[in-house]
Amino acid sequence: MKRVLSGMQPSGQLTLGNYIGALKNFTALQHTHDCYFMVVDLHAVTVPQEPKALKEQTEAVAALYIAAGIDPAKSTVFLQSHVHQHAELGWLLTTLTYMGELERMTQFKDKSAGKESVGAGLFTYPSLMAADILLYNADLVPVGDDQKQHLELTRDLAQRFNQRFGDTFTIPEPYIPKLGARIMSLDDASKKMSKSNPNQGSFIALLDPPDVIRKKISRAVTDSGREVKFDPQNKPEVSNLISIYAQCANKSIAEVEALYEGQGYGPFKKDLAEQVVALLQPLQERYRDIRASGELHNILREGAQRASEQAELMLRRTKEKMGFLVL
Repeated sequence: MKRVLSGMQPSGQLTLGNYIGALKNFTALQHTHDCYFMVVDLHAVTVPQEPKALKEQTEAVAALYIAAGIDPAKSTVFLQSHVHQHAELGWLLTTLTYMGELERMTQFKDKSAGKESVGAGLFTYPSLMAADILLYNADLVPVGDDQKQHLELTRDLAQRFNQRFGDTFTIPEPYIPKLGARIMSLDDASKKMSKSNPNQGSFIALLDPPDVIRKKISRAVTDSGREVKFDPQNKPEVSNLISIYAQCANKSIAEVEALYEGQGYGPFKKDLAEQVVALLQPLQERYRDIRASGELHNILREGAQRASEQAELMLRRTKEKMGFLVL
């Protein structure tokens, strides 16, 4: 059984894009793969975080994992900060990472643009991400397009280590679903739907109430004309909405087009809103139950224990290969 590892930052509200592009795939992969899913809270603090908000959002993301269908009996669910081996291997891999490699990372350029100063953690973030993956000998890593560059660096570091110290790490492969991997913003289909967008109307948060969802979709930008047609080049805005509808209703793009042939954007957007509401309401109910039950902390403790056992084996092996005295 191949091993899968992925994680999400608790630096904002998870969105419908996160569900369609990641969580939906996580729940499917757990039935056929050995899965490790973490909340990457150490990565979150590469930019300033308010402590109370970070704690709350960390618990919220973990609860949303479970509410979305990740089964702790089938998958290992844990917080990155609860497994100290991530930070230690992250440092060891930083010593093998070249400055030029980190300077080429587009995410660092984007997040540091226009700022007077940035923390060193933001610069070395990709080395810690490599440690996250290599600690568990992950075969597959579900990543969005914005993380492919980081995974390439992970592969380079694994190969570099193996060549220098002997065969140690599995070389991971990206797992990028063909459909639904990239849901775009409701106000600009040239940009990915993102929880960090200051315009709250640009994304649908997984915990948005039904009336908020309806309002956001009613105000979603559409292209000129009225034809509900999937044409990403000429009609990017409505094509994005069609993709969302298809994913939420489990229909093909062609089926959605056929449903609204000759009807225009009004009926389509109204029905799209109801499809999103119908998808998210059960998830929101499960989320509230999980938070109220108090079971979340037990799930995270058990997940951290399982993850730590695997991580310690790899860290010990890594240190021995590098020449550290391991007692």
